[in-house]
Amino acid sequence: MKLLSLLTVSVFFSLVANAQTGKVIVGKWFNEEKDGKVEIYERGNKYYGKLIWMKDQFEPDGKTLRKDSKNKDTKLRSRTLLNTVILNDFVYEDGKWIGGEVYDPKSGKTYSSEMKLKGEKLEIRGYVGNPMFGQTSVFTRE
Repeated sequence: MKLLSLLTVSVFFSLVANAQTGKVIVGKWFNEEKDGKVEIYERGNKYYGKLIWMKDQFEPDGKTLRKDSKNKDTKLRSRTLLNTVILNDFVYEDGKWIGGEVYDPKSGKTYSSEMKLKGEKLEIRGYVGNPMFGQTSVFTRE
């Protein structure tokens, strides 16, 4: 009986410890407008997110996948938006993910970024210079 109690307590604390790590954001998330879906994954000790679905994923011809035509880097304008990594290099620290960048394919701009999980909502704040002067987008889990 003591062994069973000890095992139950160990499993409980293991689950609680996992919830306190950065891994809780791993998964699929809809953007605020629900016209795109990002898959967040961990590689090493950093977190990334790639665009895995878009409402309008084809060019006007209906066959060709949309390109990254607004990218400031002219060499990247011919790549498809689908599977483009738009969240880069986030590190989990003190309950938030910091030090990363978010790429906005709608504008072609890249911003410094940090993320916070609030319940089942992921707040992604993009900014230039100081986070206080940025803009937050709220993602929801698939």
